[in-house]
Amino acid sequence: MRQIHQLQTAWWVYPTAEHTRFQHILGVMHLASRLVNQLYPSLKTACPDAPSRGYVESLLRMAGLLHDVGHGPFGHFFDSHYLQGYGLTHESLGAHIIRTQLGEMLTKLRRNPFSQLEEEEQLDPEQIAWMIQRPQAGDAANRPKWLVFLRSLLCGIYTIDNMDFVLRDAYMTGYSQQSYDLERLIRYSFFTEKGLTIHERGMAALIRFMNVRAELFQTVYFHREVIAIDKTLEDLFAASKPWLLPGNPVEHLDAYRGFTEFSLLVDAPRWQHSSDPHQAEIGRQWNDLLSRKIPWRFICERSLRFDEGESQETTIFRSESFAAAAIRDVLPAELKEIPLKIALNRTVFRPNTRGPSDHQNFLYDSAQKKIKELTTDKIFRSLPVSRLVCRIYAQDLSLAPQLAAALDRLVGNHAVDDLTNM
Repeated sequence: MRQIHQLQTAWWVYPTAEHTRFQHILGVMHLASRLVNQLYPSLKTACPDAPSRGYVESLLRMAGLLHDVGHGPFGHFFDSHYLQGYGLTHESLGAHIIRTQLGEMLTKLRRNPFSQLEEEEQLDPEQIAWMIQRPQAGDAANRPKWLVFLRSLLCGIYTIDNMDFVLRDAYMTGYSQQSYDLERLIRYSFFTEKGLTIHERGMAALIRFMNVRAELFQTVYFHREVIAIDKTLEDLFAASKPWLLPGNPVEHLDAYRGFTEFSLLVDAPRWQHSSDPHQAEIGRQWNDLLSRKIPWRFICERSLRFDEGESQETTIFRSESFAAAAIRDVLPAELKEIPLKIALNRTVFRPNTRGPSDHQNFLYDSAQKKIKELTTDKIFRSLPVSRLVCRIYAQDLSLAPQLAAALDRLVGNHAVDDLTNM
């Protein structure tokens, strides 16, 4: 974790953002104790069968500490451009590491700095492995209610994970020294019989947090130059796969654990001295990347908003390849074969209510003394489900007017007219 940057490739653009996933996971573990201190009494009331505070706190702390243990170089980028080819994510791989390599050690944990397990209790690594993964339909059916509630602190709207990285990334990039009110968000949170609930007095803090998180995606994680680097890395990773790992990371865990950004960015440029001409060329391209010789130039962008009941999957922006084909289709004939790349960067504000990750957060109405859906709050309901930024990258900036016009045809009101007055 010390050798994998928290900000994927954004540290190339934000020079002070040199923090790694190691600092982040320590912060997440710390927030686990902060949240348990606030929430355990209400958890025990809502779920009388919940184990001791020592067990709950140790479980959540270990889930926080290990939630990123499956990450490879460049974090989520590696998920999409390597792990996905083996049907894996960093979460599923992390769960496998917890079960097979860390389980025995976890069962021996008896205390944390603030509490301890009861004599007859023993941490269950399977519970930690389950908690760190994104909810899937039906996967909570045989889990105790208290454990399902705790998982909302790792995959709900505001979690020990994103509450840490929003504060940390905003500070380290210079975006903001105090981007949202963490204390208020914690203070007005509690468990009810429905799950993690926020008092109406805390809604302003929650809305602020959600907006700041979205702003970070737009200004930092999806910065136009960050995406240009990602687009360069796409081609490099595809060409470099034969030399990255021996095969499926699940079958080569020792090699995977030693595969970090540090090792990759030292080893890959050395390939330019290989006797294999193809590997040598890839090595030269890695060296160019380290020298910030980025072939892709930002041309233009347009934003789209998706509200409740609207789906990106039903539009031409369902995938980057589909959008690229649509762009080429409306370009003049002499430009249809130019090198270009499309980036579709999606920011999720709140879960789609039809998905399995929904129904983890609720609102307390103090006047009616009722637990309600968060969508009953008018301001919360006014937030989009997601926002998509479509960007075009090319290698020739002089083509910007034609490419921007083509993108406008796809996102604007340029309907095709009928041929006759039928």
